[in-house]
Amino acid sequence: MSSNIFASGCSAGLLPRSAPPQARSDERRQNGVIKKDSGSQEDLSFQDLASIEKERRQLLLRSELPFWRILSYYRGTSLRAVVSDSLVWTTLLIYVWIRWRANTIDYVPAAVAMMEKTNVNILGGFLSFFLVLFVNQTNDRFLEMYGFSKACSGRIQDIAGVAKTQLPYEVADRLVCHFNAAHIAGYVGLNAIGQGSPYSKSNFFDHYNAKHHLLTKNEMKILSHHDMDNSGLCMKELTTWCQQDVAQARKDGLIDAHQEKSMHDKILQFRAAMDGMYDYTDQPPHFFYIHFLVLLSALYLPLFAIDMAYSSGWGDNKSIQLDILQGVIVFLQCIFVVGLRSLGTKMIDPYGDDLEDLSVINYVEGTLEICATIMKSKQPAKGAPSATTGLL
Repeated sequence: MSSNIFASGCSAGLLPRSAPPQARSDERRQNGVIKKDSGSQEDLSFQDLASIEKERRQLLLRSELPFWRILSYYRGTSLRAVVSDSLVWTTLLIYVWIRWRANTIDYVPAAVAMMEKTNVNILGGFLSFFLVLFVNQTNDRFLEMYGFSKACSGRIQDIAGVAKTQLPYEVADRLVCHFNAAHIAGYVGLNAIGQGSPYSKSNFFDHYNAKHHLLTKNEMKILSHHDMDNSGLCMKELTTWCQQDVAQARKDGLIDAHQEKSMHDKILQFRAAMDGMYDYTDQPPHFFYIHFLVLLSALYLPLFAIDMAYSSGWGDNKSIQLDILQGVIVFLQCIFVVGLRSLGTKMIDPYGDDLEDLSVINYVEGTLEICATIMKSKQPAKGAPSATTGLL
């Protein structure tokens, strides 16, 4: 992308308005969302974020690969979650210990007959139901938040198209700059709630502001009373600037009342989509539900391992081949239970630095590029030669 996107615009100052009082500061609670304290983790650099984004985009292209190629990957797969879960290894150790004990004695313990009367499959059926329900719920939540992100991009493009055709270039460029700045600031503000996000003012907003000249130094000074890294209020104010730009264009006679209303509607739809992202991030699935699933898993997998170990043969019925086969089944059950649970938790927070998260950089840069294309577009002059064929 060109580094001078929007460079010529956004040089005009804001409409005259009273400066905020010195005592004004971001509240600890905004829109019902309690903000987090500043994180102690070091911010990733933009290069780190870009590297994660590149691998994330490559990961999306692997879905249609042949099965043998899919199985050759480790990063971004369920195996990584399974092998790092202590419950899996505890379950396998229980099975191995019982089978080792079975192969070191020649008699059949009384517990074997007792275990034949148990039915662990009932618990497994209930757990499977709740795990699948959990994954479905988090997947719906993930797709909803993806929809919010794409809606934000779409509304900015709508405004850019209308502004390009209806407003003078300087006014249109200023409006589009403010809108893109609000978009980027919105993602930075997500760091204030939920699990936080890797996108900060220094490594994300400042990078794009320096590259595309979205806001002037004077405008950045006006916004300095907001803690962008720990608040979504900066995004709110920038969105209001966009509304003020539209209102001023109406007062100056550049657009009519109908066009003004249409543009305000697009801006408010953008803000509503951003609010949706903040609302979902602030309210993850209930911890009670997560704890319930973890508790069931922690009880079920060891019981399943014990059941499989005791049913694999004792005394004269021992078989190494059967021990191995049953051990593989235990491991597959661990993959099923832990894998589903990990899949669901991965989708809870799609604005982090996991490979499975949403491609925020792609959305931001794609929006900037499309807006630049719209603002630079030139139609042939009226009366110029055109194609001899066209739509009927």
